[in-house]
Amino acid sequence: MEQLDTLSSQISFATDGSQYLTFRLGEEEYGVEILKVQEIKGYSAITPMPNTPRHLKGVMNLRGTIVPVVDLRAKFSMAEAEYNQFTVIIVVTVGAKVMGLVVDAVSDVLNIPKADIQPTPDFGAEVDVRFINGMAKAGEKLVVLLDIDRVLGGDAAVALGSPN
Repeated sequence: MEQLDTLSSQISFATDGSQYLTFRLGEEEYGVEILKVQEIKGYSAITPMPNTPRHLKGVMNLRGTIVPVVDLRAKFSMAEAEYNQFTVIIVVTVGAKVMGLVVDAVSDVLNIPKADIQPTPDFGAEVDVRFINGMAKAGEKLVVLLDIDRVLGGDAAVALGSPN
């Protein structure tokens, strides 16, 4: 929990769009713009919602606000993993909506200059990469930088029962 408090403090002071909160899904590192992150919570019980896609885990009560929660592993068609003490919910702002993202673990807050962000490789028409802003090196690992608005754009409407 100390790491969560430290990362939450770093989020509070972030002002540059080149800062990213990085997190793990399996062995891969992903990042979201720090300005999209509202807070990081340890995983807690989610209330399931009927008739929703598999990746919409349900909703949580965040200080009186009902927040839809998306499991990014399921959203990205990854194998399921058991939630553990490292599993967290990253609360993000998508447009005017607030949503939670279940991820395996939070890694770090990185300063990534725009010049160091590489374009997304061309995988051809079979792979949709519109939700990826680019790739960046963090030590020996590559970090996939997500456009969280595109990743969750349709889910906010679905989760809240709004027409698309």
